[in-house]
Amino acid sequence: MRKYELVCVIHPDHDEAAVAGIVEKVKGWIGESGGTADKVEFWGRKALAYPIRKQKEGHYVLLNMSLPASAAPILEQNLRYLEPVIRYLLTVVD
Repeated sequence: MRKYELVCVIHPDHDEAAVAGIVEKVKGWIGESGGTADKVEFWGRKALAYPIRKQKEGHYVLLNMSLPASAAPILEQNLRYLEPVIRYLLTVVD
């Protein structure tokens, strides 16, 4: 199991409850693949460095997790097709 950091930017039209629901869905994918979400930090609504899909703000969420290396591409594919997530970055922490 490798340690990863995942930062997601979620569409600003969603409220805090919807953002929490999206994070729970991502944590579910992590659990299904045999990993664990060790820590979740909600950074709140912040300005983006540049407009993405005509949006100037987004809800930022950081997840620290342990995940098998073979499951990382599957998680990225799921995030790519999750509509409320406008950007994400998955990095290895080791």
